[in-house]
Amino acid sequence: MIEIEGLTKRFGPYTAVSNLTLTVNKGEVLGFLGPNGAGKSTTMKMVTGYLAATAGRVRVCGHDVETDELAAQAAIGYLPEGAPAYGDMTARLFLEFIARVRGFGGADAKARVAAAVEKTELEGVLDQPIETLSKGFKRRVGLAQAILHDPPVLIMDEPTDGLDPNQKFAVRNLIRGMAKEKAIIISTHLLEEVDAICTRAVIIDCGQIVADGTPAELLARSRYHNAVTIVLPATMQAGALMKIKNLASVATTDIAIAGDIVTITAFPRKNALPIEDISALAVREQWDVKELHAEAGRLDEVFRAITTHDAARTKASAA
Repeated sequence: MIEIEGLTKRFGPYTAVSNLTLTVNKGEVLGFLGPNGAGKSTTMKMVTGYLAATAGRVRVCGHDVETDELAAQAAIGYLPEGAPAYGDMTARLFLEFIARVRGFGGADAKARVAAAVEKTELEGVLDQPIETLSKGFKRRVGLAQAILHDPPVLIMDEPTDGLDPNQKFAVRNLIRGMAKEKAIIISTHLLEEVDAICTRAVIIDCGQIVADGTPAELLARSRYHNAVTIVLPATMQAGALMKIKNLASVATTDIAIAGDIVTITAFPRKNALPIEDISALAVREQWDVKELHAEAGRLDEVFRAITTHDAARTKASAA
């Protein structure tokens, strides 16, 4: 439903996006991740036709964004960064305006607005000027306008930005509910969003894709994938650490002591699952275990390992 081929955007000598190729299918919720300045927002602006590409092409539901712009944009619901809207309008008037812009009128427009309002839980603020709303409610007004025409493609920049935990839960449920019938791209800095709602994650850095896979596949690249953490009384540190290190399934260990508690993290050898070995060892040795768990991995660690840090990016730009 979204086809991106060789997409490139240059601003003078600076290349924001470089030869990016990506396909998103119906039923996918794609988390689009990357550090600040990686090219995420620029890419989404080109996909929506808001920004012209320097090179490459984008098709949305078969429509070329450059040569068939209106048909492509009609298939897109777009929530841009900051959720811009007319601040002096009430939420109701703004959504009614969006309905007319999208070609709806009369009872159909009212029904579209009512459905979007219900899905985004805006009933309590409909008649308030948008400029008086909290950041969270402004974000939900932006989300309501993006889904009002029930588009097959949704492109959203930080959809849960500014929302409280209850609002985040509601919006994530809404996205999950729509996902089967749509192709959805979510640009986010919140790695928890990937675990919560994404079926696939793409990490972009310096305008290029550096990782593409399911959340589980990305977690498998983490040093902490299948690592085991055990918490014991500090008095057991020496004996426990030695026995854990000697397990065939354990490659290396980390240790941290806080007061009278020691935390040992055992990192697995390739394709090994040390949780069973360590559990059996703890039972056999009759350790006073305070906590014992295995990890799926840490997405933040994978992210840091494959993206350019701010300091390195600044140094490279200066050079």
